[in-house]
Order: sequence, then structure tokens, then C-alpha cells
Amino acid sequence: MKRKLLFFLLFFVTGSALLAQEKVFNGRVIDAQTGEPLPFVSVYFKNSDFGTTTNFDGNYSFKAVPNSDSLTVSYVGYITRSKAITNEKVQTINFQLQDNSTSLAEVLIRPTENPAFKILRQVVAHKALNNKEKLSAYQYESYNKIELDVDNITDAFKKRSLIKPVTSILDSIKLIAGDEGEPVLPVFISESLSDFYYLKNPKKTKEIIKASKVTGIGMDDGSLISQLIGSTFQEYNFYDNRMNLLKKEFVSPIADGWKLYYDYDLEDSLYINGVYCYKLKVIPRRAQDLVFGGYIWIAKENYALRQVDLSVGKSANLNFIEKVKIQQELQPTSAGPYLPVKTRLLVKIISVGKQRPGMLAKIYTSSRNIQVNQPQPLKFYTEPVELAEKALKHNDTFWNENRHDSLSATEQHVYAMIDSVREIPAVKTYVEIVNIIINGYKTVGKIDLGPYPYTYAFNNIEGHRFQVGFKTNPEFSRKIEFSGFGAYGTRDGRFKYRASGRAILSRRKWTEVGISDKEDLQQIGLETEKIGDNALFLASSRFGELKRPYRQHETEIWGQRELFKGFTERITLRQRSFNPLFPFSYVFDSNENGVVLKNSFSTSEIIFDTRFANNEMFLQSENSRISLGNKGWPVFNLRYLLGLKNALGSDVSYQRLEANVRQDIPMGILGTGRYELEAGRIFSTVPYPLLEVHLGNETPFYTRNAFTLMNYFEFASDSYASLHYNQHLEGFGLNSIPLVSKLKWRMVLTGNILYGHLSDANLALLPPQDHQGRDLETFNQFSNGVPYAEVGYGFENIFKFLRVQAFHRLTYRNNPDANNFGIKVAAQFNL
Repeated sequence: MKRKLLFFLLFFVTGSALLAQEKVFNGRVIDAQTGEPLPFVSVYFKNSDFGTTTNFDGNYSFKAVPNSDSLTVSYVGYITRSKAITNEKVQTINFQLQDNSTSLAEVLIRPTENPAFKILRQVVAHKALNNKEKLSAYQYESYNKIELDVDNITDAFKKRSLIKPVTSILDSIKLIAGDEGEPVLPVFISESLSDFYYLKNPKKTKEIIKASKVTGIGMDDGSLISQLIGSTFQEYNFYDNRMNLLKKEFVSPIADGWKLYYDYDLEDSLYINGVYCYKLKVIPRRAQDLVFGGYIWIAKENYALRQVDLSVGKSANLNFIEKVKIQQELQPTSAGPYLPVKTRLLVKIISVGKQRPGMLAKIYTSSRNIQVNQPQPLKFYTEPVELAEKALKHNDTFWNENRHDSLSATEQHVYAMIDSVREIPAVKTYVEIVNIIINGYKTVGKIDLGPYPYTYAFNNIEGHRFQVGFKTNPEFSRKIEFSGFGAYGTRDGRFKYRASGRAILSRRKWTEVGISDKEDLQQIGLETEKIGDNALFLASSRFGELKRPYRQHETEIWGQRELFKGFTERITLRQRSFNPLFPFSYVFDSNENGVVLKNSFSTSEIIFDTRFANNEMFLQSENSRISLGNKGWPVFNLRYLLGLKNALGSDVSYQRLEANVRQDIPMGILGTGRYELEAGRIFSTVPYPLLEVHLGNETPFYTRNAFTLMNYFEFASDSYASLHYNQHLEGFGLNSIPLVSKLKWRMVLTGNILYGHLSDANLALLPPQDHQGRDLETFNQFSNGVPYAEVGYGFENIFKFLRVQAFHRLTYRNNPDANNFGIKVAAQFNL
């Protein structure tokens, strides 16, 4: 009996020792919905104090003698999970965490000062020392990876007729989602490898994209996409008071005015990569503001930002966005200031209804080989984004050797899945329909047909107007583009047309030449050149009764070149004829028998256009280039027109000078102000169609370059100055009103003012009757010192796309047919 007892005790001790021996645990923790890795997650044994945290890529690894039968992971905002451990010496245990959809904690009221506030004051005091923009220059190699997925793929969604052909593909989605994750359908993935350069004075950036790999559904222009996926557009600096994200200004949690927007909790102190850090919880004071919630880690030794894990919830005043999550890891440079070495951004685009899909955008950026304070020559930064000649031609071997982080098995499967999906006929049709809606053209081989808004109109001159247009695409040529349209009116029985061609001579300093010939109907004061690119306003102005219509034949030859960065010069030779379809005459000459009237005229002009936009960013898209703005700098335009009498049958000699400046001004809590200031003068006597006939608006639609309550042809002048101003208040004021804040409406204020003058000499060209003795309509003149003025107020973002404003006319209220109050609408899609 004693032997049995001794044997049992020996077996128990030996078995316990075997069970208690040190084991290796590793794995990865990801978001079950998005598949993104979760950094800084607590990993520990259940009912034990021992544990670790995941790194920036969601990985963990440690050795331990387990004193529990399970391993647990927990993270704020996610449901805590546990998994059983085994007796194996090396165990890989992966976790997929579900969002628990709980909101951040309420702001706490403390009887004494919050200890986190002391840390924040030191962070702000040390910003100038730790901000990377303190460096005179820096450069690094950057790796960027972007993936777009369709999520919320329900059974009902799979049964839709358009999706049924993709069913076989959807069956393999589990390979991407994992056993416990939500299925997603990838539609785009890209990688880029580039060298990024920054210069402090003057502030310049340059990126040379050395390699780019793009795979996506409906993505044909690899060169354009390759310019968009580099580090230039993934710069997120929390040391700035306001950080531009999704074209919105978000308040940084370490902004100078942090206390107006945030509260904080000091939750922990811990070592991160050997550096002792404070862990601060960031809590928005108002969830509707464009602010962040989550965590930041601050180094104790110099109060620098070391890590960031922040989110923007669906309560924020953003459209179509359910969630924004940004994670960042920063490291000090040899000169002191910190640079991000890894950044991960996730944007979840909201599903419209529970049974409809949404979108996920996942962006990852890493930096290595950082060098500081070694500026390049100034001319090196001339072209902000440059695509290397062989950037799109690298094979898989190159990528395997040069990407900063190897692709996971899931990401490798994404490439194969996208190739399969985009070859399905139903998907090709859907992509084509979306492309037509967005661009207005349908691609047929080497030609794009459109644009569709101008296909049909009905008015009193033409009756039913039908129009068909086209332009060649890069499949036809990357140097030459032809375009045009043909239109026919059933009432006037006349054919109208435009035929044009242009040649791109240089892309480095964008240079092009072109020629155009056009015959069509126009309306005085509503010329296409004045209306600009507002297709809805231009198309609607062709319906109903046309005001002062005329037929015009116009021929143009032009040349354009960007002489240096931001400075573009254009020279145009233009010949026009004016043939009115309403009573019109002007005093052409006078002799002993009296005045000589003419009811038509022609002009031959030389036009010089100068444009300067400092720091403007352009992307080249095949045969055109796209402006991405110039970061708040004003844009200047100057135009000089010289009319040449007797040249090519011209009846008029005149000179005209115009100047225009516009700018968007970020105003922090007050949103964004946008102004456009314009002035001009005509130095000669001209028929009144050549005067500045100020753009009125008798349509129900708002357009920013028109005077909203001014009638067509109400005012004309030969010298003038005007100001259009819009204040977009975003959520200011409305975010603080209960219930109203949930609508996410945004206030917008408008003010337009104009003063002009018409000389006696130009007035003398206006006879009371035309050459047939018919009374002529005249326009109003500006009283001395009294400008035309109007103000508007209203809301935008109604139902996420409508802008509705009420306008009041402040002056000239007694003019004939004056419209002193009106409501205008506009469709606009903004985040």
C-alpha cells in the first residue's frame, strides 16, 4: 500500500513538472470584420497576471510556463476572447475579435486636475522639438499597400441577379475572411515602392515611384493610379493642429487647443521597445466633431508621440463613412524629431441598408532607410510626383525581394480573386455603367461617346434638340485627341456642330496645341465660357424660352505651356461671328446722313491667358492632367484680349483686361471659407454683346459663379469688380444641438457683391430701335456708388447630397421683374 502511494505521488509530481515546463506561444490578432491586424492588444493567461501585447502588425510571441488552461486576448472596443492551450511545446493561436459596438466613455468630472492634462501640456510644449517638420530635410524609402474590399456580403446580396455570376467566386471568400471572420470581396489591391523627399525651406516634397503594381476591377489607367498610391497622399502628421484626412480637417489629439475638443485619462505606464511611455485614453467631448477617440502613447523622456491607435466613429459629421481607424508607430531620427515608420489606415464606407454591401479601404505604409538634414538641390523638387519609366514592369521576383513586408497568404489570394472577378461579364457591365454615370462617356473601342447630360433639350428656337458627341481615348493615341459633337433641332431645322483636335507636345512641362471649329446657339450672358464646367446648370439653361439667343460660328487655334512650376501661359487666336435671333442693332458708324446701324458683327481676337497656382499638385491621367489643389494657396488668372478690326472680316477693334483670384481658406472650427474676386475693364467701345454681361441665374439650381437672384441680361458694364464668397461651417453650431446633430446637416452662408460702370461712349452705341424699327430691350445700369448685393443662408448635406439655400436681394430691389427672394438647390457629394 505504501509503494502504491509513493508511486502515485511520484507520478503526480513528474506529470506536474511536465505540464509546467516552459512553452512557446505565438499568433496574430485581427479584426474579424475587416481582416486588419490589431496592434497593442493584451494577450494573457486566463486568471493570471502574466501577459504581453501584440506589435504593430498584430503579432505576439512569448515564452512562459502556463498556469492556466486557456489564453485570453482583450482590447477596448472588442469582445474579449479565450482559446484553450494544449500540451504542445510550440503553439500558434490566432484570434479574430468582433467589434462590441460600444461607444467611448463619458467625459469624467474630477475634483482635482486630471493628471493626463499635465502630460498633454508638456507634449504641446515639446512639439516643435519632436515634429519631423523641424528637420531641414528628410528622405526615406516608402512601401505602400492599398486594398479595397466589398463587405457586408449577405445571403440576400448573393441572390441578386447581378451577383449570381460571381457566386462561385464568393464561395471561396472564406479563404480571405478566415474561419471566424466576416467575408469580404476584394476589388482592388496595389503596392508601390518609392523614394520620398521633404524640404523645409521652401516647403517642397518629391516622390519618385520606383515600382508599382496595380490590380483592380475597372482600373485601366495604371499610370494614374500609381501616382495616387504613393506616400505623397498618405502623409498623416499628428503634430499639426489639424490633420487632413479624407479631404477633411480633423483636430489632432495633441493640437494646441486640445482641451476644447478632448478629455483624457492616464490609463497606464509601460515600456515600448525599451522606452518608458504613458498610455493616454483620448475621449472626444462631442462625438459629432471631426475628432478622434482611442489611445496615444507618449515617451516620458521627451514627451514625444510614440504610438497612435485612434478611431473616428459613425457619429462624426461625415457622409458615407461608418468608421475611420488610424494606427501609427513613430521612431526618433538621428537629429531628434520623430518620423512615422509604420502607418495603417482603415476606412469603412457605410452600407445603405442591412442587406446592402459596404466598402472597406485598407492602407498600409512603412518607411526605412531614413536620412535627415541632407537636402537636394531646389530644382530636384520641381515635379512633386514622378513615375519611373519602368515602374509598372517589375516581376514577382522583384517584389518578393524588395517589399518591406511579405504578403500574407490571404493577400496573395486577393490578387488571384480580383483577376477572376473582373473577367465575369456581369461585373464588366456593372463597371461600365458606373463609369458612364461618373464620367458622362461610354467607351466604344478607341472612342468615348458622350457626354450624356447634353443628349436632349427642348426650347423655343430649336424645338427638340438631339445631340451626339465623342472624344478619342488613349487607345487611339497618347499624343493626339479628337473630339466633337453634332446636334439637330426639329423646329429650326438646323445642324450644329463642334470639331476639335489637340496634340500633347510635352508632358514634363505640360505643352499642348489645338484647333477647334464650332457652330451653335448661344445666349448673351450665358456663354459656355462663363458658365464653366457646371454641366447641370448649362444643360438646364438650354430648356424653355431662350433669352437673347444668337447663332455663333467660332474658330480657335491655341497653344499652352507650363513655363515653370505653377505658371502656365496660353495664347489663343479666335474668330467669332454674331448673328442674333432677337431684335438687335448697334451704331456701327455715322455720316452726314446720320448713324449707320448693323445687326450682326464678327471679331478676330488674340487672347493671352496667364495662370499662377503656387504649390499646385497635378496628376497626369493619360491624355489629360488632374489638379489636386494647391493646399490653400490663392490661384491667380490674368487675361488680355486684343480685338483686331479688319482682320479676317472683323468689325471691331478693342482691348480688354480681366483678373481673377480664388482661394479656399481653412478656418478650423468655423469650417472653410471660399472666395473668388474678379475685376475687369474694356478700354474701347464695343457692341453690347462684347461688354461684360454679368451672369444671372433664372434656373432653380445654384451655381457659384453666377449672381443667384440676378436676371439674365439684367446688368452689363465695361469696368467692374465682384466678389463671390461662401462660408461652409461644416458642423459648427449644429453639432451641439440634440437631435439636429444626428441629421449631420451643415450650415452654409453666401455673399455676392458686384459693382460695374458703363461709359457714355458705349451707351452711345445703343440705339432705341433696331434697323427694322423694332424697339430694343436695354439693360440696367449701376447707380453711382451702389453695388448689386445679395446674401444667402441655408444647409448642405441634406440627405447627404442636397444643398438648399434661401437668398435675399439687398439692392436694386425695384428693378423691373426683380426677384428679391429665392430658394436654390444643388446636388453635391461631399464627405
